[in-house]
Amino acid sequence: MQFMLLFSRQGKLRLQKWYVAHPDKLKKKITRELITTILARKPKIYASLYFCCAIEQNDNELLTLEIIHRYVELLDKYFGSVCELDIIFNFEKAYFILDELLVGGEIQETSKKNVLKAIAAQDLLQEDEAVEGALRDVGLL
Repeated sequence: MQFMLLFSRQGKLRLQKWYVAHPDKLKKKITRELITTILARKPKIYASLYFCCAIEQNDNELLTLEIIHRYVELLDKYFGSVCELDIIFNFEKAYFILDELLVGGEIQETSKKNVLKAIAAQDLLQEDEAVEGALRDVGLL
């Protein structure tokens, strides 16, 4: 996979992950053109977010659809029926989940359970750091 974009019906980019190096100017051009092209098509589904992935010509399209599906399932499990606002206000978690699933544009972990364990471990680590910081702020550490 070269990149994954996630954007709203209004054309607002909510997540972008590039696995192939391109200059920022080219990334913006590609993103703008793809969003314009995709949003010009008649909506056939009820989702408020669109996923767009660029894959190599010889890559398996069904595998790419499965990756998108798996990512949405993980987001749903983590956020409890994920919505656009979850992505907006917790974008770092959305990226972390994606990074646990894909590395370098290739599937890294197929087990939802293992991905969710890694996310839970990261959440615990962040909570511990927050508590430690709070204790340091009040002079108890």
